[in-house]
Amino acid sequence: MTVTTRFAPSPTGWIHVGNLRTALMNYLIARQNGGTFILRLDDTDQERSKQEYIDGLMEDLTWLGLTWDRVEQQSKRLARYAEAAEQLKAAGRFYECFETPVELDLKRKKQLNMGKPPVYDRAALSLTEKQKAAYRAEGRKGYWRFKLDQERIEWKDGIIGEISIDAASVSDPVLIKADGQVLYTFASSVDDVDMGVTHIVRGADHVTNTATQIQIMKALGGTPPTFAHHSLLTGPQGEELSKRLGVLSLRDLRARGVEPMALLSLMARLGSSKPVELARSMEELIAGFDVGSFGTAPTKFDAEDLFPLTRQHLQSLPFAAVKERVLALGVPEAEAEAFWNVAKGNITVLADLADWWTLFRDGAEPVVEEADRDFVRQALAMLPPRPWTTATWGEWTQAVKEATGRKGKDLFRPLRRALTGRDAGPEMADVMPLLRKVPSV
Repeated sequence: MTVTTRFAPSPTGWIHVGNLRTALMNYLIARQNGGTFILRLDDTDQERSKQEYIDGLMEDLTWLGLTWDRVEQQSKRLARYAEAAEQLKAAGRFYECFETPVELDLKRKKQLNMGKPPVYDRAALSLTEKQKAAYRAEGRKGYWRFKLDQERIEWKDGIIGEISIDAASVSDPVLIKADGQVLYTFASSVDDVDMGVTHIVRGADHVTNTATQIQIMKALGGTPPTFAHHSLLTGPQGEELSKRLGVLSLRDLRARGVEPMALLSLMARLGSSKPVELARSMEELIAGFDVGSFGTAPTKFDAEDLFPLTRQHLQSLPFAAVKERVLALGVPEAEAEAFWNVAKGNITVLADLADWWTLFRDGAEPVVEEADRDFVRQALAMLPPRPWTTATWGEWTQAVKEATGRKGKDLFRPLRRALTGRDAGPEMADVMPLLRKVPSV
């Protein structure tokens, strides 16, 4: 069996970390098994779907290295959905309804008041053609529901385990709206059957959808795939994340300097029994992924956890991986590798390199305490002329020590602060060859 997975976002906004979790899990399963990963655009909502969001999500996935094998677009498959609808009508599994939202709401309230579950009462099944014609004459447009077999729907979920849902406790789902829009539950079922999808990982909020889609797929003559439902993300304090997802879009995280491998490493392990570790490559991520290791409890996500991983990733990179970015700062090619090796241990994101290059190129605003001013002036007067080497710092501070009697922290700290304006940073022996200016104190 060829393993086929899919990521089916709606291009109605920028994709965020919640979307990524779903995309990554499906991608890793496909790649683990030498299978096919489909990017399927759920764009049947023509009013809200926009090309800029399609372009954006493709750009985000490419940035992360999540390559797809083919693209499918639901808006181009409307004729196929119409054909499938006719098949279900002929089988007696599709029926037309005319209740208004207000009428349905009144029905639900009445059921709740009677202590009954608010499940659609299937009143439309008893409508005669004359009654339907009368509704149409009123200006009502029919919408279509799928008639569920009222039995238990059972499957073994790849994360949750054994699931059993009584179809009688679920309303027959609306699959085609009155305006003709094909809804996700229907289009996705048709596509998964037609495209031979074998494995689906998605959020736990889709469990009820899965139950109805299993019946829809079977009614279409298909075999339901293996399902797994991952837990939903919360904020770091367990708060609902959905209201914050707008600021957790992948494009915003990228703009903040998060590195792809840091983001992928966190999302491939977050909520699982395996520790979060920085992966060195996509191959390592693929080999270490196990969907069965994930739990069902809500998973806390804190964007700040991405920055230590980004820092760790950057510090592991050879110069060749960042050469173009370093040269773009204006660093002379002859000094670029030395600059990277000195600065990389003191950055969290690549954008931090700019401050270090400014310091080396233009000199720092010196930080000198009044009690150290005379000492610093004396020491700077003893600084040998450029060019400096990695030996300069040691030789100079030894000479200053002998001349002033200062040693240890009282010797090194004021000189570091005078030359760099900072209390900490790279080894000063490595900094000296890159410094171009001596401050005036």
